[in-house]
Amino acid sequence: MSRTCVFFHAHPDDEALLTGGTMARLAREGHRVVLVVATAGEQGLSAHRTDLGTVRTREAHASARVLGCARVEFLGYPDSGLDGRQGFARADVGEAAERLAELLHEEHADLLTAYDPHGGYGHPDHVQVHRVGALAAELAGTPRVWEATVDRTWLLRGLRLARLVRRFDLAPFEHAYTSRAEITHSVDVRRYADVKRAAMAAHATQTTGGESTRTLAALLTLPPPLFKVVLGTEWYVERKRLRAR
Repeated sequence: MSRTCVFFHAHPDDEALLTGGTMARLAREGHRVVLVVATAGEQGLSAHRTDLGTVRTREAHASARVLGCARVEFLGYPDSGLDGRQGFARADVGEAAERLAELLHEEHADLLTAYDPHGGYGHPDHVQVHRVGALAAELAGTPRVWEATVDRTWLLRGLRLARLVRRFDLAPFEHAYTSRAEITHSVDVRRYADVKRAAMAAHATQTTGGESTRTLAALLTLPPPLFKVVLGTEWYVERKRLRAR
């Protein structure tokens, strides 16, 4: 039976990194996959600064085509940047949730994915995605809500290995994402690693900028077998199950 699955993200490229494999798997299994993005990511770190939001919007559409999305919608909120003093992070949660709930109603969504309460690594827009997504699902009566996250145990283990090559502070990651005990769904997406990699590569603006190697760029340099190991699982927490409409 075909289902409609709505993936709610903060910025272009989040969909490819956190949920790209799941989206590709669902689409290829015959389900309707819808991508909703809160902002155009115009405050993102990038060497490409001219009209960055417009370029990143195009990149998101390219990524969505690779993943097999049937629909892409942008809510049009300003990117808050890391300080979160304005933009989507400061938007009225109720108003934003009502807008998302309208789309969920329209799509008769069976599943909504948002983020964990930490917003993963704490970006203000990601925290807001959690708040808005939770309320929107309640307003729309969406029966299943999955919070996209990362297994913190797995993450810290990988980062400790990475420190053998380059020293950096692990402290910011000690409470990021979600503990293994809380994770309810680990999705095997190894068969879709090539698709996920192509979706990530669509976000070219996010491979440059800053004083150190960008995460996206580093991951794209991994040999295919290692890429499949590192990015072959995607994690979720199902926080609630509402009565079907």
